[in-house]
Amino acid sequence: MPTTTLQTSTPKKSPARASSTEFDKAMEPKQARRTAIAKAKAIAPDLAARIGSTPQTKYRGNPDIFGRLVQDHDRHRALLAMVSETTGKSTDRKKLFKELTLELKSHAAAEEQALWSSVLRNPETTEDARHAVAEHKEIDDMLADLAARDMASPSWLRRFAALREEYLHHIREEEQEQFVAAEKKLLPTELRYMKQVFNRRKKEEKASTSMEKKIKLKD
Repeated sequence: MPTTTLQTSTPKKSPARASSTEFDKAMEPKQARRTAIAKAKAIAPDLAARIGSTPQTKYRGNPDIFGRLVQDHDRHRALLAMVSETTGKSTDRKKLFKELTLELKSHAAAEEQALWSSVLRNPETTEDARHAVAEHKEIDDMLADLAARDMASPSWLRRFAALREEYLHHIREEEQEQFVAAEKKLLPTELRYMKQVFNRRKKEEKASTSMEKKIKLKD
């Protein structure tokens, strides 16, 4: 009798699916951004936070190190957008501008200690550190100047728009150039130091920082 050979069909493979770990990693930046915007929105829930995609960057680095800095930047972008939605000497404008001022000052101080102090020691990245710290000073002067002026004045929002443009330029450079270069050059010990120091220093600075009110810029 002829032998019958049974043929078994090979089950078709299901399309490859991203692992839960890959999905979580993809969601981390989006969740960090949403959290940052939510913190800004808590100050004035009725105002829109139209941060758009400026500065547009996919870089976030290690979420506990450079990603932490970018998350602050997202919060600052939202606060800047929300202040731009206010009018006159409104309660929302006062609250948002005060929060923005304390955020930018405490973030800059913590960033200088946690990151730029290390970057400054490497000859290859020294100029990045000097440039970033110099821009921190310029932004600080603009905040003090705005705080000293009448918020109800038509020129106040124009001056604020200049601050917004300057700060967005500053963080665009950090995220697209300076952070990328620093992450490549920093030693593991320096990265650990940055992770340990930034949150603590920012919390301390924000608790002790006050709004300076001083005309510093010419009309």
